[in-house]
Amino acid sequence: MDDRYGTDVLAAGWKQRQAKQLARVEATRDTVVEVADDGFCGAVTSVSGGMVELEDRVGRRRLFPLGAGFLIDGADVVLIPPAPTAPAGPRRTASGSFAAPETRARTARASRILVEGRHDAELVEKVWGDDLRAEGVVVEYLQGVDLLQATLDDEPPSAARRYGVLVDHLVPGSKESRVADAVARGPHGAHVKIVGHPWVDVWQCVTPRAVGIERWPDVPRGIEYKVGVCRALGWPARDQADLARAWQRILASVHSYRDLEPELLGRVEELIDFVTAVD
Repeated sequence: MDDRYGTDVLAAGWKQRQAKQLARVEATRDTVVEVADDGFCGAVTSVSGGMVELEDRVGRRRLFPLGAGFLIDGADVVLIPPAPTAPAGPRRTASGSFAAPETRARTARASRILVEGRHDAELVEKVWGDDLRAEGVVVEYLQGVDLLQATLDDEPPSAARRYGVLVDHLVPGSKESRVADAVARGPHGAHVKIVGHPWVDVWQCVTPRAVGIERWPDVPRGIEYKVGVCRALGWPARDQADLARAWQRILASVHSYRDLEPELLGRVEELIDFVTAVD
């Protein structure tokens, strides 16, 4: 026959089986709890030696043993010690280098890194910004490599004022390579270092994986590159505002050096080394 009353309620362990299982909550700092016995309510300020210290809204502090006897939002809980936290290792910057200890901002160097446009500058800032501020290096943009020679003539470089220049599409036979060769042979060449990546636009320096696309589209000659990319990817490309939003979407996908192509990473590191070699 079936036992309609179940097991013997007087058997050993019946109290434990019937007892309500209380939530176990770590007594982390600022957790607000109420003491069930006397109604004292306060925020956790510290935990030590099996005791928790609570501070109420008027600043009174009291110690209580950890364990049962506490309420959170009216529900019975068991307070337990917070889990130990692992010691923090050296912080790395987005570029992958170890972050320098917090110090006062360094005065800007006379040397500069020049890039072609605003998007180049924003990408360099996002990944290397911490490093550049620690070294006191300023990034300026030219609004086109065609203005490089005029910029150098207006503010000539010197042994104490070096210029590192990052350009797009630095491949044999390109306009950019001809400009770079002319500067290297000219009067400013000794104090200028020009490097670049092989792509038409800095957008392509962000890995397709980071952006969530299979690859960067091929844009036919005669179509402005950014417009062609947006159209191929199905993004709006009606005006400059649409292109700006597309760039912000791309830039937001960059979190560290891992989201950039190696061809850009090495070149920027070269420029930082070049301009910081001067005290």
